[in-house]
This record gives sequence, C-alpha cells and structure tokens, in this order.
Amino acid sequence: MFDVTIIGAGIVGCSISRELSKYNLKTCVLDKSSDVGSGTSKANSAIVHAGHDADPSTLKGKLNALGNAMYTDLAKELDFPFKRNGSLVLCFDKQHLGDLENLLHQGQKNGVPGLVILTGDQVREMEPNITKKCVAALYAPTGGIVCPYEMTIAMAENAYNNGVKFEFETGVTSIEKKSNNYIIKTNKGPIETKIIINAAGLFSDEINNMVSDHKFKILPKRGEYVLFDKAVGDLVTKTIFQLPTKLGKGVLVTPTVDGNLLVGPDAVDVESKDNLCTTKEGIDDILLNAGLSIQEPLPMNMVITSFAGNRAKNSGNDFIIGEAIDAKNFINVASIDSPGLTSAPSIAVMVADIVIGKLAPEKNSEFNPIRQGIRKFREMSNEERKEIIKEIPEYGKIICRCETVTEGEIIDSIRRPLGATTLDGVKRRTRAGMGRCQSGFCATRVVDILSKELNIPRDQVTKSGGNSILITGKNKDLL
Repeated sequence: MFDVTIIGAGIVGCSISRELSKYNLKTCVLDKSSDVGSGTSKANSAIVHAGHDADPSTLKGKLNALGNAMYTDLAKELDFPFKRNGSLVLCFDKQHLGDLENLLHQGQKNGVPGLVILTGDQVREMEPNITKKCVAALYAPTGGIVCPYEMTIAMAENAYNNGVKFEFETGVTSIEKKSNNYIIKTNKGPIETKIIINAAGLFSDEINNMVSDHKFKILPKRGEYVLFDKAVGDLVTKTIFQLPTKLGKGVLVTPTVDGNLLVGPDAVDVESKDNLCTTKEGIDDILLNAGLSIQEPLPMNMVITSFAGNRAKNSGNDFIIGEAIDAKNFINVASIDSPGLTSAPSIAVMVADIVIGKLAPEKNSEFNPIRQGIRKFREMSNEERKEIIKEIPEYGKIICRCETVTEGEIIDSIRRPLGATTLDGVKRRTRAGMGRCQSGFCATRVVDILSKELNIPRDQVTKSGGNSILITGKNKDLL
C-alpha cells in the first residue's frame, strides 16, 4: 500500500512527486501514457510568466510569482534549460495606457519584482524589430523561457532517484473508498493508497467525478503554434505579448531556450480532449496576429513545423487545488491551465503541505536534490568533445545532424532512470528529430538504437507508445 498516489505524470504531477520525495513517504505516480509529460506539458508556450496577468484574489495570482522565483535554483539543481530573458507587453494605442498601468499595479500586488512601463522608443532600443506602432510596454525582467518536457523529465528522474515509484501505461478505470484508504482500479490491477492526488490534467474532471459528488467539467481549449528555424531565433530576445483587449490577448512571439522562434497560440474550444489537429485557418490567424508585434513580415520560409496543445480550463477560470469537500484524503490539483507551468513548483509546495498536515511524515534524510542531465555534444568545446569520445566512443557518431545529437546521448536517454522507450521519448530528452528536417534523416537510426537497447524487434518500436507502430512490414515482402 502507498501513502500517496499521484494520478498524472505531467509537470504538475512530477513536481509534486519530487516535493514529496523530500519526506519519508511511499509515493507512486500513475500515468496512462508511456512516458512523463505526454499531455499538455509537452505542447505549450514554454513560458515562465512573471505573474502580472492574473487577478491577485485567485490561486493563479497567488502562485505564479512564487513559482517563478523558484526556477533559478531548480534549474541549477535539476540541470534543465531555463533563461530569464524578460518579457514585454506591448500597447499599440495611447488610449489603452491606463490598461497597461492596471496590469503594472496588478503585478505589483502579486509580488512581481522589477516591473516598469517603457516608452515605445525605449522598447525599440531593447528590441529593434518591434513595430513602430508600439507606443509603450510593460517590461517584466523576471519573465523567462524553459524547456517544459526537459523540466518534467528532470523532476521525475530526481523523484525516482529519491524513492518515488512510476507506473506508465496504467490507466485508472475506477476508484473505491475502502475504510480509511482508496482502491484505485487500473488496467494493470488494483492499487491501495491512503491519499490520492488528482493531477490528471485534461482528464482531472473524470478522476474527480469517480469519487466526489461535487462534479466539475474540464473545458479543453486548443492552442496552435508555429515554430521557426534557429536561423531566425534572434528576431526577438524577449518574450513579446500584446496588451489584452476586448478582442482577446493576441499571440506571443518568443525565442525558445533551444534557439528557435515560437509564435502562438490561438484559443479554440474543442469537444475532444484528444483533438490536437492543426488547421490552416488557425495557423494563418496566429501568423497574422504575431505579425502585428514585428516590423518586418515573419520569414515564412523558415517555418519548420506547427503543433497544437490542449489546455485544461474550467468555467471558474482558476486552478482547483485542495481536498474534495466530500472525499477525505482525495486532493484535486485540477484545471491547471496557464500559468500552470510557471506555478508548478509552488503548486507542489502547496500540495505537499496538505499531505504533511495529514500524515506528518519525517523528512527524508537521504534526499538528494541534484540531478545530472544528459551531456549535450552540441554545447561542448572541442576539447570536451575529444575527452568524452575517448571515454564513450558512441559520442563520436552523429545521429541527428540538424541538432548535432550523438549516439552516446541517445543511449544515455534510454539507459538513465525512467529512460526513453519510444521515438518521442528520445526526441524530448535529446532533441533528436526536432531540427529543420523533422526526423527525416535520423528517425531510422533512432529506431535501430531503441531496438538494440530495449532488446525488441524494430517493428515493435513505437513513436509514442500504444499502437503508434512505426514499421508495419518489409518492402521486399510486397515484391
């Protein structure tokens, strides 16, 4: 039996698991996918929001700036990419300067440090490519960018190394109350636990509604994005937002921690939580709106891919965090849409405090906060490259040319704690396949390495687990 079982291995669930691993608790994380971070955590804006956007009376307003402040130390401890590049909220009309000032005051109430309103000329001194139509902007120096899936993986690996158990491809079918505990029925058998933490993202309403008579409904909202090649990754250095108006918040333009340029998202209500389709209309709208922030037309010949992610919203437009009123020891961490990525560390502390208040565990004296990531060949000096090739010859074989990813990195991504078991798992840990050719060159070699390392036939290697088989037969069989 477990003390705590977390349902959902996204950034929130993994952050909570890492926070709980600081205590002597028997903790388990369940996820129906084949890897951590397979839902919203892998497809979002990758923004660490400063914290000026949310109402101070909401959980979003209270947790955003707190979470933001934790990122510097977490990135050092867990070795994931993070940069405080700062953000700008652009104002295009002097009549809306009052709205910009309201945003400033709201951010100050939320505890956001360093906020200042700049003139249009000051903005263009900072960012020369910003449109001349910009008359002012709110500058937030604490705004940042992060790799959300690398951060999720880092949280999970560190939690695992500190004693947390992870069960993948384990879907919850029902939950029953038994005396003072819960029985979670899954496709792999029952799990008994004292406390359940519902961090199931888009499906958190379904988990809650198995237990509580206080129902809620997640309203999925799809956001589409367009990703540009690294050749134009320096078009802006800050994350560029548009001042929200009656027509909406507009779209953002931002560099990524890996050197690309990202624009998006739009916001479309969808019926299916699994609807991750991109559309011509959505992409056209994103590019049109993003272009309002930039002087020159966006370089369309540098687009390398588009993608979409669904956000878990509810009618109350705030996080749902806390014990269900009618279900003791069942803790909801639901409807975590933006700024959920930023708030994940502070959400984890808040939820851990609830658990500690219930179980009063002792601290884990052997807790190790340090996690070492995969050594990245593309970031090494020539001397460092020579040394690592001597130590591990596989680092001398480039598999992904676009991102300069070696066989040694791919092998490490498979062999390390909670290692990759799919093509997407390797991709999110190493960036193999994320470059200009989008896996056109390296996919077959990665399949070969996965086959060898996992000791499975090539035709059993999947893209993302389940039935996502990559190889269905041999060409010569058809002759």
